[in-house]
Amino acid sequence: MDAEPASSPDAGSVRELWRVALPLVLSCGSLSLMYFVDRVFLTWASSDEYPALAAVLPAALLHWTLICVPMGTAQYVNTFVAQYEGAGRQDRVAAAVWQGVYLSLAAGVVFVAVAPFSGAIFALIGHAPAVQSLEVAYFSVFCFGAVPMTLSSALACFYSGRGATLVVMLVNFGMVAVNMALDYLLIFGGGPFPAMGIRGAALATVIAYTTAALAYAVLIASSRAGREYEFGRQWRLDGELFRRLLRYGLPNGLQQLVDVAGFAVFIFLVGSLGQQAMEATTLAFNANALAFIPMLGFGTAVMTLVGLRIGDGRPELAVRSTWLATKLCGVYMLAFAAIYVFLPDVVLGVYGLGRSDAGYAELHAQAVVLLRFVALYTVFDGLVIIFGSAVRGAGDTRFSVIFTGLAAWLLMVLPPAVAAATGGLTLAVCWWSCSAYIIVLGLGFLARFQAGHWKSMRVIEAARPAIDAPPAARVVPASSRSVFAAASAESPDSDAA
Repeated sequence: MDAEPASSPDAGSVRELWRVALPLVLSCGSLSLMYFVDRVFLTWASSDEYPALAAVLPAALLHWTLICVPMGTAQYVNTFVAQYEGAGRQDRVAAAVWQGVYLSLAAGVVFVAVAPFSGAIFALIGHAPAVQSLEVAYFSVFCFGAVPMTLSSALACFYSGRGATLVVMLVNFGMVAVNMALDYLLIFGGGPFPAMGIRGAALATVIAYTTAALAYAVLIASSRAGREYEFGRQWRLDGELFRRLLRYGLPNGLQQLVDVAGFAVFIFLVGSLGQQAMEATTLAFNANALAFIPMLGFGTAVMTLVGLRIGDGRPELAVRSTWLATKLCGVYMLAFAAIYVFLPDVVLGVYGLGRSDAGYAELHAQAVVLLRFVALYTVFDGLVIIFGSAVRGAGDTRFSVIFTGLAAWLLMVLPPAVAAATGGLTLAVCWWSCSAYIIVLGLGFLARFQAGHWKSMRVIEAARPAIDAPPAARVVPASSRSVFAAASAESPDSDAA
């Protein structure tokens, strides 16, 4: 499954970008479909007596707020793999993946310890009792899924970081198929499965991620690539490499934390406006996910290509790949912006199929208005994804976390919080604040990319030359050229952050 392609594309070309990005876009698109179907089923299952739709977004956001630090750190293994691959350091690729495995196991222990406190956590948030009980049910199941979720992310980096993204796509397709099949059976009941409602939706997702983690483990253990990169010999905890993963990867996870935590506070403020405001916001964000989540695949591709080019000492090709990705992402985002404004029922219509209550018409009208906000910021969302991924792919993670944190809390959280304290909070205030945050974030990452600080950064250590051979005699292992044909030239170590 990890065989060398018949002809490798030129470095920095559209063909190279497309070969790496397309499977990732399809992979992330399948995840978008998975969450979309999940929310549609929960919409059908929802009623005034069973407000599953109002409960799922706050519970999912709180879970992601807690897991995004270990998850974001584990995902940063991708940059280590890409830079080691670009530098021809095959011996260090597997070691980097193993550090992500150990991180995932440690995170799982923490989350299992958090699960018993789910009820107390949501009691503090103070949503209506009917919503609160469903939030606890959803969140507690996800706590036990922390290991497979972070572990699958770390193991996937062995493939995505080397550009072997077709493997990632196929595993994700399998995961989505498992989740969608189990979603229906566990939410509504079928055959030997009882109807479990929102708890069934969470359980289906955890089982799907467990399937993905097992698939990656089996593929690595049984494939030629797994033997070639010596996974069986590189399993030890490497203190120095683990510390570097934390040094660069932890800010990547913290960036996701401050971003998601800001969105969590935003969602809880929206929730204080009532169940209908919460449901309309949930529908708008679900529709937004159809545009946003697939483009995360482009972000991962850009991060990989930047890492490879930093590793082989050719950052100018990373610039070219990033701008190519920006153009493609921009076209995609503009198309969705047009759909949100002119054809909103293309993305909202399916939610009404299982709803016959009189209140749904009013909910739909409110969601249509919110989609206009989504259309306003969606292109800037693309800038955040592409340029943010580019600078992080080189190692510029400290700027990312500081800038994201300041923007999130000053622009998205503070204005609605002040409005709530003064009695002037409305849904429009919330959404204008959210839009301002994303627009500023996109322009800020564009400016950081243009400044060029990232070009002199790298996360990997300098290779040690052989004692009996001059630097010119060092050869990149053949496997390091299996994805990209470009020759690899080592650059001096500038371990800047």
